[in-house]
Amino acid sequence: MGLRIIAGAFAMAAALGGPVSAGQVAFSGWTEQRFRLFSKVDFRQGGATLGFTSNGAASLIWQRVARGDWGARAASWRWAVSQSVPPTDLTRKGGDDRNAALYFVFLPAGVAEANAGSSNIRKLLANSDARVLVYVWGGAHQRGALLSSPYLGPRGKTIVLRGAGTGAFSETVDLARDYGTAFGGAPGALVGVAVSADSDDTDTALAGQISGLSLR
Repeated sequence: MGLRIIAGAFAMAAALGGPVSAGQVAFSGWTEQRFRLFSKVDFRQGGATLGFTSNGAASLIWQRVARGDWGARAASWRWAVSQSVPPTDLTRKGGDDRNAALYFVFLPAGVAEANAGSSNIRKLLANSDARVLVYVWGGAHQRGALLSSPYLGPRGKTIVLRGAGTGAFSETVDLARDYGTAFGGAPGALVGVAVSADSDDTDTALAGQISGLSLR
């Protein structure tokens, strides 16, 4: 199943907690959304660190970005994986398990302003102007590969930072540059961030964590 109902997952995350701010991002009050009723990743929110384990499951945890920080154009974080899913084809719907993925959701400034008071995530992501950069640890692709999303269509692009496997790494991404490469032009407002873990297609176990997430 992977992330085939990603838009619906965001839609059902309407009851969001407080928005994240630029600088250090706290993993506190984020809203989790399962992709299947009985398929749940164990996300453990703990301030600067988000731990996660999965045994044949897939789900996502999401938070809004504070309105004053919609202009963030770079991000950094540390992540570690102690148990990994096998290599998969990240372009294949229903066969694209990955250890972890970070999503950065953009809307044009005018669209973001028009929806600033709304918690209807389905409405935001269903907008044809929404664009999503997805940074992934997993798959059988080379680092830096830019892939079409099998779920988001032209609105989403996957960027491979690490292939399937274990270890611990620090990452820094230039959201503005990657947006230009993926979609052309400059990004609009960064309105949301999300993290997912996914091992249901291969029915395997994974374990890892993300810490020190910051926006700037």
